[in-house]
Amino acid sequence: MCGIVGYIGSRDAAELLLNGLQRLEYRGYDSAGIAVLNGGLTVHKQKGSVGELRETLEKSEAHMQGATIGIGHTRWATHGAPCDSNAHPHMNSDGTIALIHNGIIENYSVLKKDLISKGYEFKSDTDSEVLVHLIDNIWSEKPEIGFEAAVRAALYHVEGAYGLCIISLREPDKVVVARKGSPLVIGIGDGEYFIASDGAPIVEHTKKVVYLSDGEMAIVKRDAYTIKTIENIEQDKHVSEIDFDITEIEKGGFEHFMLKEIFEQPTVLQDVMRGRVRLEEGQVRLGGIEDYLDRLKLSSRVIICACGTSWHAGLIGEYLIEEFARIPVEVDYASEFRYRNPVITKDDVVIVISQSGETADTLAALRLAREKGALVMGICNVVGSTIARETLCGIYTHAGPEIGVASTKAFTAQVTVLYLLALTLSKGRTMSRDELKLYLKELSGVPGKVERILKQNSMILQIAENYKDARNCLYLGRGYNFPVALEGALKLKEISYIHAEGYPAAEMKHGPIALIDEDMPVIFIATRDNSYAKVLSNIEEVRSRKGKVIAIANEGDEEVDRLADHVIYIPAASAPVAPLLSAIPLQLLAYHIATLRGCNVDRPRNLAKSVTVE
Repeated sequence: MCGIVGYIGSRDAAELLLNGLQRLEYRGYDSAGIAVLNGGLTVHKQKGSVGELRETLEKSEAHMQGATIGIGHTRWATHGAPCDSNAHPHMNSDGTIALIHNGIIENYSVLKKDLISKGYEFKSDTDSEVLVHLIDNIWSEKPEIGFEAAVRAALYHVEGAYGLCIISLREPDKVVVARKGSPLVIGIGDGEYFIASDGAPIVEHTKKVVYLSDGEMAIVKRDAYTIKTIENIEQDKHVSEIDFDITEIEKGGFEHFMLKEIFEQPTVLQDVMRGRVRLEEGQVRLGGIEDYLDRLKLSSRVIICACGTSWHAGLIGEYLIEEFARIPVEVDYASEFRYRNPVITKDDVVIVISQSGETADTLAALRLAREKGALVMGICNVVGSTIARETLCGIYTHAGPEIGVASTKAFTAQVTVLYLLALTLSKGRTMSRDELKLYLKELSGVPGKVERILKQNSMILQIAENYKDARNCLYLGRGYNFPVALEGALKLKEISYIHAEGYPAAEMKHGPIALIDEDMPVIFIATRDNSYAKVLSNIEEVRSRKGKVIAIANEGDEEVDRLADHVIYIPAASAPVAPLLSAIPLQLLAYHIATLRGCNVDRPRNLAKSVTVE
């Protein structure tokens, strides 16, 4: 969840660290801090944003200029409230070791109790501080073993997840890095190295990177780096290349990253299809699964595991695969999957979906499915991520970096990939080439239809002004649009802090209808499909109880216009394609309601972009 950045080279470390942390702030923004080696070990940390940390350092006399080695951290709180003392970096008692940590140390209380018995004093409520004292204790008892070995020995005692970046005044020429369950990447520059949670702080300096795997450590010096396992076995790692440019992680004239990413969706959807959709031939080419396509088509069951927005995309994937390929599909919350002793066989395919490719719960589901012998396939956005490395086959979404914490373009990219996958599984099984051509032709027209919806942005803002003070909201849809209702409700509560719930429209009368009064906005996805007449009846039920109705309807639908207080029109589409269109106005509606309420939509409270802890 948290953001980690480190640097060793010849440039001003403090400035590089602060810039890097601002690139990573979507991973956590409760507090921030940096530590540098400059003859001594200087640490400054505080509650609040990286911008506030920068302002404080500019006004202070903290001696950080001229340092060429350092580490920085921006925090998403787990153990201990956001405050100065709980901010990272954490230091040992004599101020010679500084450590930053992403993850959760599950046995920290046992370790802490032991360290207290040895005379160690703790200044924070975090699990992370235990690590720096543990390393100090081991190193102090056996000073001859050195920095690297002390870290390695400490990690043998640790249970849980960690991404660690550590510097020490005792060996001031290196940064020691370790990973288990929390991503870390090393950027290779010219006589300098960068360490970070992901590529965002690195790409403006170098595109050459090495991704650490679980159970690996790196010892990074100015002239070289070495990667070893925790068991001290040296590793020969492949050097990869970051697949995005610096312009993709800047706002590009938009007020917020979220709005930029909503408006990027026509281009993103084209990128998802580029090279994969062969319209004239009626073919889909998904290179990442070609070697396993026969096994995929012969699977007895598909299980989709994901969390949050990716889970909603998975629900749409269930509908698509069952309708197109007639293969049974189950969709599980990854966070529940491995704790319920699921029945998994070698004939099953397990698809894990994650924007970051690092979601801890989804990785746990992946590993369980792999142990049971299922074919595990990944759908993720980040090249080189753990899911990409640990699955046998998979499909990248090619959505580009998504900085806004509330996912938008990643959702529609995932749905598009699932649409292409469903068509691929159907070919030669349930669908003719001519049928496939028709579905591909309609999908190819979606980017242009999304552009038409985005042109209604100003009108959607006007609708939002009527509901910015709402306390609760219901989202209702049927069929393919039920998962979109869930996603619309999630977007609203994530960024505006209005309580919102998504339901199948027919379920409204089985409980939620009791909530409806003149203060309850109800958003209906009322596109023309086989349940259209039923949804109109549901709208009538809300109107009769004085609820306020906002409807997403197809262009030219006068019947919905007669019933609803507000209508947002979208182009007509078949039911399988409809979610790619109906999701867009719900993203814009949530965005505008949140901004009208004065919320920071890119950094909603209590949330972070990449959920790397369970």
